[in-house]
Amino acid sequence: MASYAIIEDGGKQYKVSAGDVIYVEKKDAAEGDKVVFDKVVYADGTVGAPYVDGASVSGTVAKHGKEKKVVTFKYKPKKHSHSKQGHRQPYTKVVIDTIA
Repeated sequence: MASYAIIEDGGKQYKVSAGDVIYVEKKDAAEGDKVVFDKVVYADGTVGAPYVDGASVSGTVAKHGKEKKVVTFKYKPKKHSHSKQGHRQPYTKVVIDTIA
């Protein structure tokens, strides 16, 4: 059992240990389902090249949701041109169970 691991998911890296809660890119899994992260960059003092062989991190999906709205506003002076756009990124909340 490693005390912590660094996993890669959705182009981002997360430092996790058992019992942690992380917010990752939206997953196609129902609430309560198990998810396994097999792209482990670091675990138990071993640095992968690029990933650690045989290492995996498992977790449980707690919920799905959307982040706060990010508003972009573009404006061109003296041209009567402006645009406003909002975006809410979907996420999946995962509770880390074990690091193997």
